[in-house]
Amino acid sequence: MTNQDALDNQRKLIRSLASVLEKDGAQVQFFETHISWVLVAERFAYKFKKAVHFDFLDFSTLEARRFYCDEELRLNRRLAPNLYLDVIAVTGSRENPLIDAAGTPIEYAVRMRTFPQQALWSHRIGTGIITAKEIDALARKIAQFHGDAAVASKDSAWGTPAALQATADDNLELLSSLLGASDAEIFVRDIKSWQAVQQQNLGSAFENRKAYGMVRECHGDLHGGNILTINDRVEVFDCIEFNEGLRWIDVMNDIAFITMDLQTQGKHGLAARFLNRYLEISGDYDGLAVLRYYQTQRALVRCKVALLRARQLRAEARDAAPHEAQAARYLAFSAESIKPAPAALIIMHGYSGSGKSTFSELLVELAGAVRIRSDVERKRMHGLAATSRVEAAPDAGLYDAAATQLTYGRLCILARHVIESGLPVIVDAAFLKMEQRHLFEDLAHALRAPFFIFELRAAEAALKQRITVRAEQDRDPSDAGLQVLAHQIAHHDPLSDEEMKHTIAVDSEPGMDMETVRKIADPVLRVLRYVPAHSHSS
Repeated sequence: MTNQDALDNQRKLIRSLASVLEKDGAQVQFFETHISWVLVAERFAYKFKKAVHFDFLDFSTLEARRFYCDEELRLNRRLAPNLYLDVIAVTGSRENPLIDAAGTPIEYAVRMRTFPQQALWSHRIGTGIITAKEIDALARKIAQFHGDAAVASKDSAWGTPAALQATADDNLELLSSLLGASDAEIFVRDIKSWQAVQQQNLGSAFENRKAYGMVRECHGDLHGGNILTINDRVEVFDCIEFNEGLRWIDVMNDIAFITMDLQTQGKHGLAARFLNRYLEISGDYDGLAVLRYYQTQRALVRCKVALLRARQLRAEARDAAPHEAQAARYLAFSAESIKPAPAALIIMHGYSGSGKSTFSELLVELAGAVRIRSDVERKRMHGLAATSRVEAAPDAGLYDAAATQLTYGRLCILARHVIESGLPVIVDAAFLKMEQRHLFEDLAHALRAPFFIFELRAAEAALKQRITVRAEQDRDPSDAGLQVLAHQIAHHDPLSDEEMKHTIAVDSEPGMDMETVRKIADPVLRVLRYVPAHSHSS
């Protein structure tokens, strides 16, 4: 529900304020969403909350708008303290408004530092200039943010199966009223049926996520329109302040939003890279069980928001077509996401320095897979950071036979979980022993998933050079040195004739790029029927 008179009065006020700012010599830009207006001057931006009342927010009173401006400042300083400055009161009159002046407030706004609109990822994604470095930086930032975020109390309603079901049902009811057409009614019926099954199947997963502290005070609106790169820094802003239930969520709900946003814009490779970087840092592979559910919910919410904005524009006799097109795109994603997805179990095979990690990193983007790395998980099991340095003498310490067996057992558990969550999995480990490979082949057969081995090959001289350079750079999780390489060469089990039937040999000496990996991995990609990425920035 909206009060059109109140909105009209606000619009006049903000237009007057823009004129005041322009008199001071500033060029002022005006932006509008379904819940806010933003005036962007030379140095500062002023964000105003519309006097609207929807099922998910209430800005209808001046007191409410003041409260939520304060909340917006508090919450967004967690991720973007340099962007969010203060809350300002507008005084004076609708015709002659004043900022930072004495008098009775007639409106409030959040004051922010300005940034070029071209810095927004929502602009840059379309031009294909988001880099792998930026994706990795975002993953690190969000993983750190989630790790530090306040945890929901166990007796709160946030993140419980009942609360999730109520939110999903309410959203679908409003979406159904906005859609209306007969074909949309069929879609809503299918979504409702799928939701009911998912809520039943995932009930214990939702409860466990809450019990294990994975429901936290998150961002809540993590998409490209709220991410920017400026001065080589990735910044995340504009989190949800207006509804506690939309930010006190499972951390994987945040991840679902940004990956869905990238995928709906055709950036499947970037979505897969982000997800993998986040999982590698956080270790939250358990969250994959609920990822698709949250992705679908996020797409439906974005569809609802686009349709609400389209309705506002139509009421004002303005062009609503772009927002209607957005809604159609989110509906298409939702329809696709409720279909069964093909999966595969893929393992690497090769000595240290053979290029397994380089190859599998590129394959992640092409296959939309989740990669599990033995070098990372081995250390995680012992409470160590991925880049911590430990002695890697053959058959000693973290690398003795018992520790190695535990590591491969853990990799197998994680691989099962990834596949059961509906995603292909790549296991990046040496797999030099036949029993290690058989463990995963048996898992693939048990899960009825196609099984592939990529055997990475390079001359011994090349292996030694790579290992030496890697040690000097000291950035890779691997601790393997030349002594480990010599031990591997002397004690490995060659692939059997039976294993070679599902092995793809890779000569890694010439180096790897996306197109090379695409050609080599074509048999796997055809099985997955996945839309491959074109580059790191795709």
